[in-house]
Amino acid sequence: MPVPTPQVAPPELIDKTVGDVLVRQPTTLPIDTSVDQARACFADDHVHMLLLTESGRLIGTLVRTDLRTDLDGTDTALTHSHMSGRTVTADLPAEQALRLLLTRGQRRLAVVVDDGTLTGLLCLKRRLTGFCTDTDIAARAAERVARSE
Repeated sequence: MPVPTPQVAPPELIDKTVGDVLVRQPTTLPIDTSVDQARACFADDHVHMLLLTESGRLIGTLVRTDLRTDLDGTDTALTHSHMSGRTVTADLPAEQALRLLLTRGQRRLAVVVDDGTLTGLLCLKRRLTGFCTDTDIAARAAERVARSE
């Protein structure tokens, strides 16, 4: 369900592009990832989109709803992936990307160049007010490690 778009962009997004606010080293999976392996990734509630890549090129994206419950877990997840509406380029204004995500009710968009090379992942924060950073992700990972010790 679409979320109302803010009338004014957060000040930190003014004059910035997607390339300025993306996560530069998102987790990727190989194209032979199985449906069961993809489902296991979605057990983490911070994971909203899986990026299936080969040689640095984005070949497919998966969200939870792509993996219907009736699918055979040994199937290749790539056959259930989609690209349409799930990618943007780094030169898109960040303010426009925020409106796009909110209008579509999405939280993630893969960032690619014309030849399909993956350059990052645009991650809308849970509060829908801005974008996650590599630093945010590293801090969350460190917290998980500290809790497990």
